[in-house]
Amino acid sequence: METVFTRTPTFKDCPTHYCPGCGHGIAHRLIAETIDELDIRDRTIGIAPVGCAVLAYDYLDVDMIEVAHGRAPAVATGMKRTNPDKIIFSYQGDGDLAAIGTAEIIHAAHRGEQITVIFINNAVFGMTGGQMAPTTVLGQITATTPQGREAAGEGFPLQVSELLALLPGAIYVERCALSGAAGIRKTKKAIKHAFELQVGGAQGFSLVELLSPCPVYWRMTPAESMEWIEKEMTKVFPLGRLKG
Repeated sequence: METVFTRTPTFKDCPTHYCPGCGHGIAHRLIAETIDELDIRDRTIGIAPVGCAVLAYDYLDVDMIEVAHGRAPAVATGMKRTNPDKIIFSYQGDGDLAAIGTAEIIHAAHRGEQITVIFINNAVFGMTGGQMAPTTVLGQITATTPQGREAAGEGFPLQVSELLALLPGAIYVERCALSGAAGIRKTKKAIKHAFELQVGGAQGFSLVELLSPCPVYWRMTPAESMEWIEKEMTKVFPLGRLKG
């Protein structure tokens, strides 16, 4: 029997603005597949703050809200509490979630808000020129660390998933990678599980962190960026389920 790879309905049929080799397109596809498989498109509300994926509403055919930088968990909290029958998810990059939005994400998890967070970790501020992010690894060259990040001056990479997994309000935290077919399959499984928890009425906060390539600001080819995730990034951000 012939198998044909087709576009899942929630993923709009239009070009994206992402750079060649960027992981956002893969992540969008996996979220769209999950929404369609769970048949929750009419119930789902996505929240996109400032970052490379600020235009996610152009690609995902669900209700979307654009919010201020870092404030997605706060808005998601309000949306879920006033619309408990809806499935609320935020889609945030590391510059957004782990920098200006640190307070919001920590307290949303601490309160056990019944939301799903998709956290894209590409270790740089991608939208604004490739500056150092909280998740930039030691030695990594960025626009603001031309000699590589140093612990003495810039501190250590922030391991968000490990931090949030310590909070009692978080019921599910997992880190995956968008490098290679096997990693993408595991990522899909994690994303679907996070949504299923909310669909099933589980009381608590869920987050899936995705190690994602940024070839342009990593100054690599797309193939090299995938290899760098597996050889270097996973040393700092180990893959696997941290809670739940």
